[in-house]
Amino acid sequence: MSSHPPFAELVSVMAKLRAPDGCPWDREQTHQTLKPYLLEEAYEVLEAIDDDRSSDLCSELGDVLLQVVFHAQVASEDERFSIDDVCQAIVDKLIRRHPHVFGDTAVDGSDEVVTNWEAIKKAERQSAQETDPSALDGVPRQLPALLRAQRVQEKARRSGFDWQNIEGPLEKMSEEFAELKEAWQRQTSSQDHVIEEFGDLLFALVNVGRFLPVVAEDALRQAVDKFDGRFRAMERIVQERGQQLADLDLEAMDAVWDEVKGGPSEPATPSGG
Repeated sequence: MSSHPPFAELVSVMAKLRAPDGCPWDREQTHQTLKPYLLEEAYEVLEAIDDDRSSDLCSELGDVLLQVVFHAQVASEDERFSIDDVCQAIVDKLIRRHPHVFGDTAVDGSDEVVTNWEAIKKAERQSAQETDPSALDGVPRQLPALLRAQRVQEKARRSGFDWQNIEGPLEKMSEEFAELKEAWQRQTSSQDHVIEEFGDLLFALVNVGRFLPVVAEDALRQAVDKFDGRFRAMERIVQERGQQLADLDLEAMDAVWDEVKGGPSEPATPSGG
């Protein structure tokens, strides 16, 4: 048990909630039922970071920590592992993967740190007798697709599989856009083929973003937030004028959209830019 009082108290409170005389809801939870809450809390941390809300960030990080303690408590009841085992595992991993800090390995910059990190992870997987180790291992399939695409591309880059400059991914993006357009226009194309080409285009866009450098997941989230804010503002303006958005034709909607943006620009239709 940690000697840090607030953390020890959190572990104690969680154990009490799971006790026979504790909370019925908490007692019913399993690793499987808790999965969505861990994901939800992680996204709320991201929102607090994006909105630069320090007090909220503190609270949201606490919620994520609760999920870790919750899972550890469930596991400890089955005598599989405890919160101390969780803490010790990450301490051991950090020391093992930072030989330039805790050992005598010399590194020249953060790029070399990442290269060494990946090499150590690969050795760990091999020692654990995992089948067919790959340079792409360690990227969870459950990640949001854009984020997973970027992580996979970064892993491939560390193995030397990458373009030399942004011209390559830009050309690939144009190529994939043309293939998507052709698949859509071709009468014989199946929906599966259109989906495949659309996915290829998204993957190529992530590659372009990586060279800029831009995190595709963050960029799309910001774009969605921008569209959301402008659309809601457009709704308010129309309602203040005694109208309903559904009653306007597209030209009238575009005019209000430009008003929200502060001047004439591209239409408000699907792009939302």
